[in-house]
Amino acid sequence: MAAHRTCELSTLAKDGTPVTWPVSARLHPDGTFTLTTSLGFPQKAFNIRRDGRVALLFSDPTGSGLDAPPQVLVHGTATCPDEITTTPGDLADYWAMLFERQPSSRAYLKPPVRPVVDWYYMRLVITVTPTAVTSRPRLPAVDGRPAATPLLGAAALADFPSAVLGVRDGDGAPTLFRVRPVPGETGFAVDVPEDAEIRPGRASLLGHRHDEQLAGAKFVLVRGELTGGPGGWSLVPSREVRPAGSAWSTIRRTRRSTRDYLAKRGLGRPRVDWAGFTAVADSVRRHP
Repeated sequence: MAAHRTCELSTLAKDGTPVTWPVSARLHPDGTFTLTTSLGFPQKAFNIRRDGRVALLFSDPTGSGLDAPPQVLVHGTATCPDEITTTPGDLADYWAMLFERQPSSRAYLKPPVRPVVDWYYMRLVITVTPTAVTSRPRLPAVDGRPAATPLLGAAALADFPSAVLGVRDGDGAPTLFRVRPVPGETGFAVDVPEDAEIRPGRASLLGHRHDEQLAGAKFVLVRGELTGGPGGWSLVPSREVRPAGSAWSTIRRTRRSTRDYLAKRGLGRPRVDWAGFTAVADSVRRHP
């Protein structure tokens, strides 16, 4: 788990849908994980404050240096205090991990772009305490990709050799499976283990990928309804979510989200510790 550059985090949306996005997590010796989300993308924090049950799946080893590792699924509880962190401080090791694994992020520290991307360094800290950890065999590689059909989300998911299915288990908590969704007339057939204790209802499919330095990221989330049973499951799509647009549209959206988050709490724009972040990045550059 410590070697994986990303994992998939699933939280429960207000309507009960397990919503899944790739994140970078730091594993600590006590078994807990630290994650963060910027004020530009606060939805994960809102979901966790409403319901702290989460799932983490380590299923994409790109950049990890591992040779065909098994998947690792973590169920746990998460906390995310309403405290904004704008300095490395106690997160210096976490930021060092990000700067080392994603060298392109150091460009955000350059003075010309600081006023535009200061939201990136305004972070909410998420702590995940595992309640169960299980391993699964790695999904075998196959040639080709899923076919693109008129089904909502099929063309987007066809860009990925597999996807991560987010569903709710028997207790209603989120759980994750890496699958190869097969588009049909009304839904995606998903091959879930027969002994999996999951329930029909709101679900999602995440397709994502990145290179070995966490660049060239691409992702899409297809939300819908999981139908069927142990004999065969299908996700009927209702919405396709693409968080990334052009660079400027992303910046406008994240700056607006940051402004709204602060305004609702009656807060001014916090000052970012540029010198502190630069020192951490420079240290990583000298001693990776």
